[in-house]
Amino acid sequence: MATRKATGKSKPPVARGKSGRPPRQRHAQAHAAHRAKTAKGGGAKSPRKWSHHVMETSDAMDLEHNIFKTGNAQEIAQSLKQSSTKSRRRKGTPFQSAMSMLNFYINRAGRNLPKTRRDTLQQAKRKLREAFGRAP
Repeated sequence: MATRKATGKSKPPVARGKSGRPPRQRHAQAHAAHRAKTAKGGGAKSPRKWSHHVMETSDAMDLEHNIFKTGNAQEIAQSLKQSSTKSRRRKGTPFQSAMSMLNFYINRAGRNLPKTRRDTLQQAKRKLREAFGRAP
């Protein structure tokens, strides 16, 4: 049996968390558990989106129906301002609530949002800042 010669260099100890596993193993274990949980759903059905759930069940503000689909940035801004100032269920200021709802809609649409719609919604952001007196 061959004996190894000590070179004086040793590996530093691996940092371990509460579970006693190194971080990469914990991540792999959590990822595998997530895959197993989502595989039970079937696969033919598309995965449920958390953003859809938020839009359906959110208690944040009562918005005018299909307001984001109108073609006018001024109408969108005025409707958001009115909804956010009337709302008693918001956590932040009316401006914060209105702007976050507009950003949420833009982010939820993602790459599927056509450039013309994105430009209209960006214009609505500027109009919303003006409506609240926060224009640069």
